[in-house]
Amino acid sequence: MRLKRESYLAKIRPYYDIDLIKVITGIRRAGKSILMETIRDELTERGVKGDHIIYMNLEEMDYDYISNARDLHEDVKTRVRDGERYYVFLDEVQHVKDFEKALASFRASMNVSLFVTGSNSTLLSGELASLLTGRTVEFEVLPFSFSEMKEYYELNNRPFEDDMIYDYLKWGGFPLRFEFGDEANTMRYIKGLYDSIVTRDIVPKNSRIDRAVFKAISLYILANAGKEFSGENIAAYYNKNSEKSVSARTIYNYLDKMKKAFLLHSVGQYHLSGKASLKGREKYYATDMGLRTINTNTMSYEDTFFLENVVYNELLCQGFTVFTGKTYKSEVDFVAVKDGKKCFIQVSYLLASEDTIRREFEAFSPITDASPKYVISLDKVDMSRQGITHLNVTDFLLHRKELMLS
Repeated sequence: MRLKRESYLAKIRPYYDIDLIKVITGIRRAGKSILMETIRDELTERGVKGDHIIYMNLEEMDYDYISNARDLHEDVKTRVRDGERYYVFLDEVQHVKDFEKALASFRASMNVSLFVTGSNSTLLSGELASLLTGRTVEFEVLPFSFSEMKEYYELNNRPFEDDMIYDYLKWGGFPLRFEFGDEANTMRYIKGLYDSIVTRDIVPKNSRIDRAVFKAISLYILANAGKEFSGENIAAYYNKNSEKSVSARTIYNYLDKMKKAFLLHSVGQYHLSGKASLKGREKYYATDMGLRTINTNTMSYEDTFFLENVVYNELLCQGFTVFTGKTYKSEVDFVAVKDGKKCFIQVSYLLASEDTIRREFEAFSPITDASPKYVISLDKVDMSRQGITHLNVTDFLLHRKELMLS
């Protein structure tokens, strides 16, 4: 599969030859390997000799003999034969025990540019983190955006229409899922991917966590992402419907592990009156829509939270820092901030009635800030009014219209 993930490449290119370790993180099979392969291809096009590019996918059985930092160091050392610059790509490096020691040694003793990927946000944390403090730059990679889905279809000579937004809302953007032609196999693939994330990144062998309980609760959280809930409420719901019981503390522990495995992103609050972000209160959105769908018996497209989740993920792809906006009287779905500027966003499935239109547009009424305000929906008719811009969601996702900030 070839797709230049240009939004990420534009961020990473300036670092190709800078002496920092390029750490590419993100949920398993989101396309990190595709990005690494593209970087490798670009270096070849720039004239880097093939034997000066070292690429190792440490999940493959070919590298079973590499289990710790010393094994990794010795293997790479045998491939470096001169003093010219080498480009070393280590995919899913977290499988190597104490890998940070090897990375630190590479930087100290070899002329190398290092690129590593991992599927857990604790990749560079813990006791060994001090070895690499100040020596890394991190890029989080998300599954394909809707515009990348369009690009993939066009590169593979497959027809693409705007109405495929409904397919994207349901099944999301994991790259390999586009290889399946029917929903049954797509569902099977995403369920298998979720199981592998739980088994490899969250609840490995000998873990004290009850895997069955974790899966039940995590799937419930994913299916209801974007809705306001608390650990106490989730624990009460689960305990009422299960023979086992969990505490709110356990729920918050699960949420933390889901965030670290990139299943979820948390969104803090931005108090619009005080113009400051608030800590301690968070909403959660699924990293990919397919993870929501695998635990819903039927999907209601009228559920605005699906569309809201897609808009949130797109804002991340576009480099925004995102909050939910709180006033004393109401809530605005998103405050999107970039380069010290911001805008306000409401998301609605369809503006199908005057009551809905009034509710969505009047959500901004308590806000005195003059920053741009947007209502995003599936409607194709422009309903902008009172200085508030209405955007069709596909126009936004396909970058036909960009957000203005102030």
